Amino acid sequence: MTRPATLPAGATDDGESPPHPAWLPAEAFRALGTRRVLVHGDGPLVDTVFAEVARACAAHGGRAGRTGTGATSGDAPPVGPVDVALALRTTGGLPSAVPAGASAVPGPDDGPLGDEGFLLTRVDDVTVVLADAPAGLLYGLFHLVRLGESAYVGDHPPRAHRPALRRRMLDHWDNVAVHPVMGQVERGYAGGSIFWRDGAPHGDRDRLRAYGRLLASMGVNAISVNNVNVGLTEARLLTDRLDDVVDLADLLRPYGIRVHLSVTFAAPVVLGGLPTADPLDDGVRDWWESTTRRVYARIPDFGGYVVKADSEGQPGPFSYGRDHADGANLLAAALAPHGGVVHWRAFVYDHRQDWRDRTTDRARAAYDHFAPLDGRFADNVVLQVKFGPVDFQPREPVSPVIAAMPATRLAVELQVTQEYTGQQWHACYLAPWWREVLAFRPWGAAERSVADVLADVPGPGPRRGGDLVAVANVGDDPFWCGHPLAQANLYAFGRLAWDPGLDPGALLDEWIDLTFPASTVGDPALVRETLHAVLDDSWRTYERYTAPLGVGFMVNPAGHYGPGVDGYEYSRWGTYHFADRDGVGVDRTCATGTGFAGQYPQPWSQVYESLERCPDELLLFFHHVPYSHVLHSGVPVIQHIYDTHFAGVEEVVAMRDRWTRLAGVIDRAVYDRVVERLDEQLRCATEWRDQVNTYFFRKSGVPDAKGRHIY
Repeated sequence: MTRPATLPAGATDDGESPPHPAWLPAEAFRALGTRRVLVHGDGPLVDTVFAEVARACAAHGGRAGRTGTGATSGDAPPVGPVDVALALRTTGGLPSAVPAGASAVPGPDDGPLGDEGFLLTRVDDVTVVLADAPAGLLYGLFHLVRLGESAYVGDHPPRAHRPALRRRMLDHWDNVAVHPVMGQVERGYAGGSIFWRDGAPHGDRDRLRAYGRLLASMGVNAISVNNVNVGLTEARLLTDRLDDVVDLADLLRPYGIRVHLSVTFAAPVVLGGLPTADPLDDGVRDWWESTTRRVYARIPDFGGYVVKADSEGQPGPFSYGRDHADGANLLAAALAPHGGVVHWRAFVYDHRQDWRDRTTDRARAAYDHFAPLDGRFADNVVLQVKFGPVDFQPREPVSPVIAAMPATRLAVELQVTQEYTGQQWHACYLAPWWREVLAFRPWGAAERSVADVLADVPGPGPRRGGDLVAVANVGDDPFWCGHPLAQANLYAFGRLAWDPGLDPGALLDEWIDLTFPASTVGDPALVRETLHAVLDDSWRTYERYTAPLGVGFMVNPAGHYGPGVDGYEYSRWGTYHFADRDGVGVDRTCATGTGFAGQYPQPWSQVYESLERCPDELLLFFHHVPYSHVLHSGVPVIQHIYDTHFAGVEEVVAMRDRWTRLAGVIDRAVYDRVVERLDEQLRCATEWRDQVNTYFFRKSGVPDAKGRHIY
């Protein structure tokens, strides 16, 4: 099944079109821009803050002023009182316009604001944002934009805002040269790359600046600008094409974004002409150290390297009889003097599996490879672990690696680009799924969550802290993400990376208020109601009409779009469901299966091992059961498959019908694009329903108890 090929709304024949403002339209700045605003402080990021404030005030009739040694004669502060002050506390004391009561510091239990935190308060009719470093002032500005008019009403007691995680990062799987199979962007569903085009830089510098602004507004502070599957052209970004990376770093730096590069482990061979890339070879070590010094000489705030090694054909330390700790520590040593990190991906498994061998289990692979290495990784190695043990499926358990490596710094990797969740043709709001992952408590209900592990909250298990990383979903489509509603996923990722405890429904409200300001739509209440009706349950809707009960991977192998129930069943990739005439599911128990359930600490190892206790939504991930097996819901497995697939299609019909109420209420281009996408979602969901239901009816011979038509 292929997706329709259509010219994006608003695009010209050469593919160029101005991008949609996403959640930062000019109108979103009205509340700030109508007021008298003072910016106090120095430095490039403070320059960015003042430029944003000045633009908002020019558009909406307010007045912007600036103090600090960086202020010029054209930046004279407002005469008299101000309504808003954004001030660095480290620049020669606070200006007199800041009320004395606003200088309160966080309480002793709150700790310092840090490099990115800020303090928000409102005293004597002045709204004040204070920060100890310029990045904090930048994030404080965008917090004011999110709050809108509510930031300027009543009193706000001093409250400190800090990111829970140090690094909040997007990985772009963009190819510099067009790949013959994967194209310009691997797993890209929103057009071409915003960085590269046909082997050269894209050239749209305004769009790149706009992208940096979007990232900063949601709290992202790092990106990797090329694919983890590094080809020869992409490898050269590290050496003779470094100028291209310097240019990207210069464009994104004003919004606090640090650039990282995906590099090939074989770089000393393919770029340096060495006979080996052995991580214990002195010449290899010297090559990485000298190459890394040259990178930092050009990009002093360079973030570091992202590495996919010994995975799906990518080169790595296994070729030299070494392990992943040897490989990661080689690059970490080169980066350490400069403050850089290496994100070493844990997506390593046997991709030439024999489908006949049921003892081999792809889900086990990351734990088996990496858990024995805990304690051997350098301090600036970040082991980047996919949130689940397989591959970004709509439903799978949280990876046991997260609980297995207390002496290793971790990053949890999400996928904002919707590879297995509709590829941005289907409306599928993923924040509720990510929130479940981040809230999962590997050691039991009274212990720490995954988010706590990443934030280094005291408790059992890992204590190194970590990052939240996601595969980006942005392209050069006018709507950034192909589907205008997929912007909500990008926004929610950044906000959850800043604060993993945020509520997905509240984040959706934030995105709606910013993207569709009340003054720009015909019926704000209807817009909010409709977007919630379409998106709130859309992830579970997608789950209902695709692979059931956590079994996963019933997708078409040619692109991972649409149903292919047996598409991977006899393949080398290790993604099986083992459906036969008697039942379906993968036995991953310790008693009779692959033993994967035993990789979890208690109580989850016992819960997943037990057929009686295993959650319904993961039943087929952990157990092979007869079609007659009765779920906790009281419904047999086969009837659950039928019911959910019929229900999923009905829900998409309702989504499409609800959206039509916005005709003439919102921007026509956005409305039309979503109509196009919902029509395709309904067609594809129907195909999923009919293929999955027919497949299991023919396998089981059990008819639908409700008598609905199955082919």
